[in-house]
Amino acid sequence: MTGVPASAAGGSGAKPVRGGKLGTAAVNQASLWNIANILTMVRLLLVPGFVMLLLHHGGYDPAWRSFAWAAFAIAMITDLFDGHLARTYNLVTDFGKIADPIADKAIMGAALICLSYLGDLPWWVTGVILFREIGITLMRFWVIRHAVIPASRGGKMKTLAQGTAVGMYVLALTGPLATLRFWMMAVAVVLTVVTGLDYVRQAVVLRRKGLAAERAAAADLASGASASAGASDSAEAER
Repeated sequence: MTGVPASAAGGSGAKPVRGGKLGTAAVNQASLWNIANILTMVRLLLVPGFVMLLLHHGGYDPAWRSFAWAAFAIAMITDLFDGHLARTYNLVTDFGKIADPIADKAIMGAALICLSYLGDLPWWVTGVILFREIGITLMRFWVIRHAVIPASRGGKMKTLAQGTAVGMYVLALTGPLATLRFWMMAVAVVLTVVTGLDYVRQAVVLRRKGLAAERAAAADLASGASASAGASDSAEAER
């Protein structure tokens, strides 16, 4: 499996082969069941639990909404750590690439829809945020063949603002805190729109550069093929 001869491995031919297979199986298992992926799966499992807690007793029980806030907070905290752990300790997997953004959008989307359903948050706010999040995710797939759109500082601020604002709306706040959460959500909406437009700009630029590079590579390949054919024809003529 590794391409290292048995003699170089310091043993007979049979034992390294068996050991190599076991080692490969262990690596494959660890590459999927690592701490980053486990945190992502925990976040996915928290989504239905969060919804049930938030809507329990009609969705207006302060105690149950506090439990829902705790579930939402855990989901947000795992979101901060799983990607960092995956990149830092080389735990990036295909499962994580797919499941992580799904988990992010699922918990945030569930919270926004439930809050709008309960009448705590205007539906247009939920629509703006979800449209942006889903649209940018699709746009990342649109340009992924050419380049990866990096997470910007504005995008990270947007995520923090959204998480803080939604968390405050999940809690049954009154008085000045209720006013504060309104302004926090206003900041989150502004950052959502601004960073969304910036991602669109980046995607268009990256796609244009990628297409230009592909055309240039195709032209070079065609030029090389023509030169090779010309040299071959010249050689045949000399004969």
